[in-house]
Amino acid sequence: MIRHLVLFKLNAGVSQDDPRVPAAVAAFEKVGQTVSELREWQIGWNFTDRDIAYDFGINSLVEDRDALQAYLTHPDHQAAAALWREFATWVIADFEV
Repeated sequence: MIRHLVLFKLNAGVSQDDPRVPAAVAAFEKVGQTVSELREWQIGWNFTDRDIAYDFGINSLVEDRDALQAYLTHPDHQAAAALWREFATWVIADFEV
């Protein structure tokens, strides 16, 4: 199994109230419903107020590297990631569990 973690940081001047943000969150909610390779799918907003904290996170689990690749290239994932690219940066970690 592979754990796929993504942490998003909203760009300077962008808040959760920006109309692009809820649309992008909804796009990732859709990913959790349409990508069959996902064994687990959790998304949510950070609630702590620390300088090093990121704003939004995805915690997912897939079976293997082929499933990860299928997830990454899925059209719904590609569409959601494109929305986030407009107003956020992110870091990713993929590791075997």
